Amino acid sequence: MKTENAWKKYADKTEVFAFSEAYKNFISSCKTERECVIEMMQQAEKAGYRNIDEIIEKGEALKAGDKVYANNKGKGLALYLIGEEPLEKGMRILGAHIDSPRLDLKQNPLYEDQELALLDTHYYGGVKKYQWVTIPLALHGVVSKKDGENVTVVIGEDEKDPVLGISDLLIHLSQKQLQKTAAEVVEGEKLDILVGSIPLEGEEEEPVKAQILAILKEKYGIEEEDFLSAEFEVVPAGKARDYGLDRSMIMGYGQDDRVCSYPSFAAIMEQKQVKYTSVCLLVDKEEIGSVGATGMQSKFFENTTAEVMNACGQYSELKLRRALKNSMMLSSDVSAAFDPNFPEVMEKKNSAYLGHGMTFNKYTGARGKSGSNDANAEYLAKLRKVMDEEQIAFQTAELGKVDQGGGGTIAYILANYNMEVIDCGVAVLNMHAPWEITSKVDVYEAYRGYCAFLQNM
Repeated sequence: MKTENAWKKYADKTEVFAFSEAYKNFISSCKTERECVIEMMQQAEKAGYRNIDEIIEKGEALKAGDKVYANNKGKGLALYLIGEEPLEKGMRILGAHIDSPRLDLKQNPLYEDQELALLDTHYYGGVKKYQWVTIPLALHGVVSKKDGENVTVVIGEDEKDPVLGISDLLIHLSQKQLQKTAAEVVEGEKLDILVGSIPLEGEEEEPVKAQILAILKEKYGIEEEDFLSAEFEVVPAGKARDYGLDRSMIMGYGQDDRVCSYPSFAAIMEQKQVKYTSVCLLVDKEEIGSVGATGMQSKFFENTTAEVMNACGQYSELKLRRALKNSMMLSSDVSAAFDPNFPEVMEKKNSAYLGHGMTFNKYTGARGKSGSNDANAEYLAKLRKVMDEEQIAFQTAELGKVDQGGGGTIAYILANYNMEVIDCGVAVLNMHAPWEITSKVDVYEAYRGYCAFLQNM
């Protein structure tokens, strides 16, 4: 079975390109999970969403049509549009993650070596380490000081800012380096960020490091010990750009998984009234196993749903269990796009192609489907019907050939509640690289598909 190129649907491409511009602006300014949460909360509040904590504190009741959100420690967000049916009949959930592969600063990162100041890093998620050297990098983060003040830091994104980077060995001296495997050619402990070379006048011991500390103190009020309670992420510097002579694609950092989280968020923002409660669940830590308080394996979603049901006057432990079991979910996550440069790792008739619409992955996992959620055929049939009725372009895919590797999403975690779950997102080239590639029409079809799911499932 072959799928049609989705661009053929659009003689007038105005809406596709307009949605892509909004998406590009989002991923250009929101490069960390904290930045995503701040931006989305602001947009949600403008659309009438209220903090569930405020509802609880005031003892207010929720009814059909009400909109609430819950902020999970500044790194995750859950949005609920209350439906006409009781919650125990199930929700329609769009779940995506807002963390992306990157480099994190260690807790004691700053040091000086041979009159150069550097920051020590620890890579986060699955990365090809060699891709992160010799490119312009930016520093995003928050410093939590002992007096309770939080200081936000962004360096390298403004055109007037300096950028940072990681040096690499010159080709003239690389004979031994080039004999190493790709996994070893740049070691994790060599991913240190070069940040300065001017010594502080009058400082004898580590004067270049002292100069960097003086700059941080002057601009941000940060002392060296404040790194102990800071979270700094090193990401590619620069904005998302149109890609291709025809401007049909988007090149940007963090599209895994913001290319799914943004359309999911935009889809719930578009809804005014729904039969079943709509939920957009945006989580952290997917790239490292969905662990911790802000990952999908935490009780945040379950606890928040209990609070929402209580505010609706519908809570009991049994009704909560029914609500979760009776729900349907799209695990909004990316899939690997077929790359003509590397056809040997893909099986063509079961691959996702750029420009062919949103992608359903019935299962993910590795090799023998290890670690996957394998969606029910009946659920996929219902989704096919809705997508066809709404004329949504979609395709199905696997993540490469059976024995090539694989990957996972948050799907299996929600499926543990016995709800219907399937992975559904956008095909990506260069996945997990500093700059990833997507098709504008796929991003738009994903948005339309997510809207159709909330409205019609």
